[in-house]
Amino acid sequence: MEATLQALGALLVQAIPTIILVVLLHFYLKSVFFSPLGRTLQKRREATEGARELAAASMKRAAGRSAEYEAALARARSEIYREQEEARRKWLDDQARQVDEARKQAHEAIHGAAGAIAAQAASARRDLESQSSELAEQISRHVLEGRA
Repeated sequence: MEATLQALGALLVQAIPTIILVVLLHFYLKSVFFSPLGRTLQKRREATEGARELAAASMKRAAGRSAEYEAALARARSEIYREQEEARRKWLDDQARQVDEARKQAHEAIHGAAGAIAAQAASARRDLESQSSELAEQISRHVLEGRA
């Protein structure tokens, strides 16, 4: 067993330079290769995250502007509908006023015509009454002259 321990000790002594070389290689690679690689990956990650954040902010602004546009469009539509409704209401009021005016004129014309017809009828009655008495006198004269 002692020989095994001495052999193991000799192997350990021979492995010390290898262990030191591996430790030095580890620190060398860490400082020369892995640290710059880690910094590069970190910069890439930051750039990627920054681009994503910028894209998200841009999307948020675009959504806000789209909402503003939709709101402005809705306001414009409601204003147009209000103006159309107002124009329609004015048109209907104007039409109703014209109908009322035409109705008044028709009533005036009817009353004027009725008055004129009544006046003509009264004049025709007076004429008929005066003519009827003259006709009655002429008829009676003709009848009396015919017998005499």
